[in-house]
Amino acid sequence: MAGTVRFGATLPQIKRSWDETRAAAVEFDALGYDSLWVCDHLVGIPLPKLPILEAWSLLAAVAAVTQRARLGTLVTPPFFRNPAVLAKQIATLDAISGGRVIAGLGAGWYEAEFRGYGCEFPGLRERLRALEESIEIMKRLWTQDEASFEGHSFRIESAACEPKPKQRPAILIGGGGERVLMGIAARHADIWNNMAVFQAQLAAKVEALRRRCDEVGRDFSTLEISQQCVVVIAEDADAARGQLEKAKKLYGGHMGSALEEHGIWGSPEGVIERIERHVKLGCTLFAIEFFGRDTREPARLFAEKVMPAFR
Repeated sequence: MAGTVRFGATLPQIKRSWDETRAAAVEFDALGYDSLWVCDHLVGIPLPKLPILEAWSLLAAVAAVTQRARLGTLVTPPFFRNPAVLAKQIATLDAISGGRVIAGLGAGWYEAEFRGYGCEFPGLRERLRALEESIEIMKRLWTQDEASFEGHSFRIESAACEPKPKQRPAILIGGGGERVLMGIAARHADIWNNMAVFQAQLAAKVEALRRRCDEVGRDFSTLEISQQCVVVIAEDADAARGQLEKAKKLYGGHMGSALEEHGIWGSPEGVIERIERHVKLGCTLFAIEFFGRDTREPARLFAEKVMPAFR
């Protein structure tokens, strides 16, 4: 969906207190970030014993202390929650937030947390089918007086969801699968999110998504492109370089090495330049994880010196 470039910020959630999350949410909202995001994991990643705040409970609390930013998950998989119950939770969050919810959905990947919590974890094909069934159930509950659905993994019968959302919550589908997942996005999503691990492949992913839209007769311009990303920003290039080296060590592997070449980092001017490269590929929404112990500090610099270039 062509239009204004929008910036969202990831909230501190892993090994952080509610007070830290609340403080960041209130400040990000005041700074003008368009959306606030949390991950939907039941255990800390990559270390399962790291404390993590549960996603949808956390967003309900955040909704009560913020005014304008939209609120979403990156991303909620099937089988963590019954999709009808999740639809009810999202409708309730919609009421609390005044219609600011983005339902961020995906297939899930971290098998250990599913098994540990007693949730089903079938193969990818089955998880993707369950994802599409979940979306269908949620859309029916949000729009029909009584909803019924019979699928392979889930069913509902004459179910009512009241109060309904003010308008159907936006649906974000995240993931890099170019055939089945992007087909689901083409049929159902308002936003497709490219995972950070695939940031270097954004151009190819966008073209694959365009093909899926063509196949289902969807106007590609009605689907917004989002990029999940780490942003390393400092007042000058030298300071940013030092922070970048720390980030590369922290993230490691493919993601760490790709951050320098394909990621968003640098002085405010360098960050603007790198964002513009993404915008030229069709991306208009950035779900940002700021690098730093207190993410409010880089978020302030970004809001002051980067956001105005895109307003």
